[in-house]
Amino acid sequence: MPEIRLLATGGTIASRAGANGRYAAATGAELLTNTALPDDVRVSVRDVATIASFAWRSEELRTLRRHIDQALADPEVAGIVVTHGTDTMEEVSFLISLGHGDPRPIVFTGAQRTLDDPAADGPANLSDAVALAAHPAARERGVLLCFDGHAYAARGVRKVDTLSTHGFDAPGRGPALRVAAGRIIPLTAPARPPALPITADSAIPRVDVIPLYLGADTTLFDAALAAGARGLVLAAFGAGNANPEILEAVRQAVADGVAVLVCSRVHSGPVAPLYGGGGGASLAEAGALFGVDLSPWQGRMLLAAAIASTPDAAKTVADWLAVP
Repeated sequence: MPEIRLLATGGTIASRAGANGRYAAATGAELLTNTALPDDVRVSVRDVATIASFAWRSEELRTLRRHIDQALADPEVAGIVVTHGTDTMEEVSFLISLGHGDPRPIVFTGAQRTLDDPAADGPANLSDAVALAAHPAARERGVLLCFDGHAYAARGVRKVDTLSTHGFDAPGRGPALRVAAGRIIPLTAPARPPALPITADSAIPRVDVIPLYLGADTTLFDAALAAGARGLVLAAFGAGNANPEILEAVRQAVADGVAVLVCSRVHSGPVAPLYGGGGGASLAEAGALFGVDLSPWQGRMLLAAAIASTPDAAKTVADWLAVP
């Protein structure tokens, strides 16, 4: 009987409503008491944290990474499920995926409705995630995010609705598997970029996201550099455009050894170096990298992991993004 390790971290799936708002309180064992589990799977539980994901810091992230390493060191563990808050799940799952080279799956899940909601979605999501983590079709797919009957590769997944139970999607990519009536249905072939050499103890360097908007100047850009940012991500216009003032700041930052990654503030679609006059073609000429279809938040994680783990972050990012 395969063992699935459940790492509980809090979030809405573990929250109850109260007079002062919703707070995470339920343990992993409590979550399981409300969940229908497959008969042929054994689940062991570790409580990593019991907080909302919007309150996460680097300390919680490091603790989770250590628990994952400990679980993978146990040959009896066939897969891992992480219950997590939805606000930062797309970032945390993606960072974990960057260093995950083991064939066993890591499946993130959570909920949009609290544990005490009459129509709580957490139990079904957790049941699906456990079944998925134990299934052969999930192997060699790296980190997956399982929600509302769909499982997405960590790369490219985004939170797409603040409250709907269909809270996640992967614009332009779609789900990798479907979980329906107890069946696991693969929709794509297994694919994953090579793992980066990051460990649980790798410090994640400061990388800031700079939002672009009509009339944006270099105030936030300069402040990030002054605060010690070792990399910057532009949440750029359209297909990856800035303006002439930001362009010159990017040019100087790259010349000073600071990596700049261009992503889009648009929900769907890739970035490409197309326009001059401060647009993507100008940014590419200035030495900026382009994050394909990664959100700015996942782009930040990729750039930070590359800076933390390799001597040439720009080449590492480019090589990683070149793998479909």
